[in-house]
Amino acid sequence: MELNTIKPASGAKHAKRRVGRGIGSGLGKTAGRGHKGQKSRAGGYHKVGFEGGQMPLQRRLPKRGFKSLTLKYNAEVTLADLQVLAADEVDVPTLKQAGLVGERAKVVKVIKSGELSKKVVLKGIGATAGAKAAIEAAGGSVA
Repeated sequence: MELNTIKPASGAKHAKRRVGRGIGSGLGKTAGRGHKGQKSRAGGYHKVGFEGGQMPLQRRLPKRGFKSLTLKYNAEVTLADLQVLAADEVDVPTLKQAGLVGERAKVVKVIKSGELSKKVVLKGIGATAGAKAAIEAAGGSVA
């Protein structure tokens, strides 16, 4: 096989349909657009969501919620995660290294989920009231 002999498989290529070129083509006169009306005219069609003047669905339904753009910079860590962590002093870079929070995380908060039995010192990390109590009960602190 040579590069100059390669051609597409039969049936893979189709000739462009030429509309409005006589009765014999099957798409003559109105070119498959029917008679009159907005859809038959050049450049004539409605915008997306237009319902003929009726109030469109996206305007009939109530506005609801939003997606926070700061969410990708926030992260949560559980007490169980801190239990398996080797470090005694925990800060955001330590958690990133351990793979417990994403690389883009800026704000980290510890939530009370699981048990904590070892002493842990949090630096620059927030904690819920329950998590703070559990950390202090284990001999740690939240700075």
